[in-house]
Amino acid sequence: MNDMAVALQPAAYKSDYKPIWCPGCGDYSVLSAFTKAFSMVGRKPEEIVVVSGIGCSSRLPAYLSSYGFHGVHGRALAAATGLKLARPDLTVVASGGDGDGYSIGGNHFLHACRRNVDLTYVVMDNHVYGMTKGQPSPTTEPDWQSKLSPTGTGLRVFHPLVVALAAGANFVARAFSGDPNGVADILAEAIRHPGFSFVEILSPCVTFRPEQRNWKQAVHPAPVGATDDPAKAARRILSDDGFNVGILYRGNRPVYRPPVGKAKKQPADLEKEFEV
Repeated sequence: MNDMAVALQPAAYKSDYKPIWCPGCGDYSVLSAFTKAFSMVGRKPEEIVVVSGIGCSSRLPAYLSSYGFHGVHGRALAAATGLKLARPDLTVVASGGDGDGYSIGGNHFLHACRRNVDLTYVVMDNHVYGMTKGQPSPTTEPDWQSKLSPTGTGLRVFHPLVVALAAGANFVARAFSGDPNGVADILAEAIRHPGFSFVEILSPCVTFRPEQRNWKQAVHPAPVGATDDPAKAARRILSDDGFNVGILYRGNRPVYRPPVGKAKKQPADLEKEFEV
């Protein structure tokens, strides 16, 4: 990362596109937190890339003035990893939702944690597929009933923080979209921390899960501070109620940085090989 920080206001990281999320969606606050975090980190918009997949939250890159890549469903981390390895000078952030990241993108999530490339993954978790009309997601409670799951799924929920820690993420945190300043602080620390940083943001879907408005009363600061001991972090995460917010783990695993040499071939050379 470039050590020469710049002083830019959060507004400098906003694009001219108006967000089209539902009124009251938590992703509006997350967008605000992104711009504040980038301002705190002090990198220019052209030195930042936000990569996303598919879903409501994956629209985020369009609303930022940084470089952005809107990928295919579940593949944000694959694209973000390749980009960071090819351009280690850039600050790379991947963003998405619980469906995109933990269902079709679950395999990429596991191996991104394992590789420990220096990038940040932000998942806006609302325990539902919001863009496709309210299907249960991997983090949906087993007894949650809807028109699409009238008796609930009966399935155990996916626990992303536990999985991230077990798979090797170097930084694990949870935040709540109702506290954009708190989210911004955590995002800035995640970006600065070397290695793969994972931040889960509880972001209510007021359209398909209006009861999530109550999350504002349910969230609370984690009772203990961050640790660098994965065993202690695992015990804390496994025993929490899903609403502890804060930085839960700061690891010190070596960052995966393969050597980047000069390209042996140019695109034109490769094209010649396929000429008929």
